[in-house]
Amino acid sequence: MMRKLTLIASLLLSFFSVSSQIYDPVTWDFAYEKKGENQFEIILTANIEDGSHIYAMEVPDGGPIPTSFVFDTIAAYKLEGNTYEVEPPVEKMDEAFGFKIKTFSKKAEFRQKITAIDPSFTVTGTLNFMACNNQTCSPPKDVEFSVSISGGPVEKAATEGGTVKEAATEGGTITASYESIADGSGLLKFFLISMLAGFAGVLTPCVFPMIPMTVAFFSQGSENKSKSVIKAVIFGISILLIYSSLGILVSLTSAGAGFANTLSTHWIPNIIFFALFVIFATSFFGAFEIGLPNKWASSADSKVDQGGMLAAFFMGLTTVIVSFSCTGPIIGALLVEAASGDVLRPTIGMVGFGFAFALPFTIFALFPSVMSKMPKSGGWLNSIKVVLGFIMLAFSMKFLMTVDGVYNLGLLSRDLFLAIWIVLFSLMGFYLLGKIKFSHDSDLPYIGTFRLFLVIGVFSFVVYLVPGLFGAPLKALSSFLPAQSKSQLNLPLIISQNRGGASPISQNSMVSVLCSEPKHGDIFDMPLGLTGYFDLKQGLACAKEQGKPVLIDFKGHACANCKLMEAKVWSDQEVLRRLRGNFVIIALYVDDRTELPESEWITSKVDGKIKKTIGKVNEDLEISLFKTNALPLYVIADHEGNPVISPMPTNLNVEEYKKWLDDGLTAFTKK
Repeated sequence: MMRKLTLIASLLLSFFSVSSQIYDPVTWDFAYEKKGENQFEIILTANIEDGSHIYAMEVPDGGPIPTSFVFDTIAAYKLEGNTYEVEPPVEKMDEAFGFKIKTFSKKAEFRQKITAIDPSFTVTGTLNFMACNNQTCSPPKDVEFSVSISGGPVEKAATEGGTVKEAATEGGTITASYESIADGSGLLKFFLISMLAGFAGVLTPCVFPMIPMTVAFFSQGSENKSKSVIKAVIFGISILLIYSSLGILVSLTSAGAGFANTLSTHWIPNIIFFALFVIFATSFFGAFEIGLPNKWASSADSKVDQGGMLAAFFMGLTTVIVSFSCTGPIIGALLVEAASGDVLRPTIGMVGFGFAFALPFTIFALFPSVMSKMPKSGGWLNSIKVVLGFIMLAFSMKFLMTVDGVYNLGLLSRDLFLAIWIVLFSLMGFYLLGKIKFSHDSDLPYIGTFRLFLVIGVFSFVVYLVPGLFGAPLKALSSFLPAQSKSQLNLPLIISQNRGGASPISQNSMVSVLCSEPKHGDIFDMPLGLTGYFDLKQGLACAKEQGKPVLIDFKGHACANCKLMEAKVWSDQEVLRRLRGNFVIIALYVDDRTELPESEWITSKVDGKIKKTIGKVNEDLEISLFKTNALPLYVIADHEGNPVISPMPTNLNVEEYKKWLDDGLTAFTKK
């Protein structure tokens, strides 16, 4: 561990030191060679400066980053076997790590065999490597490559902070050269992209409702404006520091790419946050004030200061953890990089993400210090707190829903969830009408125009919720609610989502034929009356028997975007028709905590740990095959599980999703 810390410290210092020269001793050349009828080899050559080396494709545990290659899979060609080293590496003692490691010096050549299906196509992918000499090491680096096999011009060989040399044709071998330059431009681009992701994360359905809770929290602060501003700034900085530390923390502790998923789906944090939301709501209703014990300070002013500062940090921590269930897919790619040992890029990415994510919250947190100075603010501001109390009670149900789904308890059905929401928002409406009054409320002699519109909005929302008890999909709320399959009413009708209107469709007409009883079918359900499997091997076997491609659906009980896709895209009748007739669906839950029999445990190829639950096995499968733990991820594959076209992430455009399904079916048919 100390050696790893020392190496990481040296990497960071060597990168950020202004006076030091950037260490970048490797350039890459990419080419292809025709080996026979429809047979080619992609050639990847590393040119290494004297005195430096890169590492082989296999290194001992606890060692450096190995050289690795990921080829994008498309229908135009098929990979044959794995990438291999043309010349064997040399094993020698590495002083930085303290044991013998296989390395390449001066030059290293790697090859990947492919079989062409189309006459012309472009092979793309990403390689990752790490270079060292006797004094320093470069940060692990990704290099994107592209090789066109058509006799035409070569496309760009790299886009990550590099330049493309002029392509040359040499006796049937087309080459493209990558020359690395300073990683600063690539990291700046990565930082800006991460910032955009942070702003997007604020707009997710799990995060946006936290904004009014933040405003309400800071509205309880000190009457001193400067203190309120300091608290708000500490709140924002806390979010930034937590996100910035997350990438390094995962790398140092080898927590793995599923760390965020574990934190957001485990029953302990979810129960804790359910309790916290209930406590906050109860406080807003006026039962008590949230504060720290008197013994923590020696005077009245210091009590407020200490409580406020610590509470602001805790509020920031709460916001970060609560957001994981929706921002997990966004930061998942960064955590995967951290799990593979790359510290620099995840850290910079997390700084960008955390800064953008914290900024709107910090701005909103500053408003209470201004609102508290407004004259006669007590009555209407208290009403806002009570309304937010109702909202927090409603939002607290999300944590119970997560625990119920992930652990397959079967206690919180969709009907019960909706019933609780209907009651809570009805009570909120009656409160706004003045029919319910708390002890600290001011008299309400009349209803103002703004309050009247709020009442209309609240009761309209209640009316919108009621049909959900009888099978209505409630698309706008699909990401918040339990899956529609968890309704206890068992209505025989499913409302179709035709653009021209809703029409009932028989449940039986939506069922496709299965080859055998689905494994884990007693704990999982398919949405929208579809049928399928929950185990990869069983689903692939049925697909082979029926001669169909498989649609692998990496999803989660707590995945808001998964529910959104099913409610707004899969529910489309043309999409449903394709799913039922053209594919064998395999739903793989990556956050389920059902423990498997010991005979089905696996040792991860990603982090070397033993995976014992359904979710951990499926998550490891997604990360190892597709280098991401983003949810949802849809993959159209052949009977061996090999993708026939690029996977599809969240995409709410129905037409694009239908085209993707059609393209996948066509690619499978051509194989």
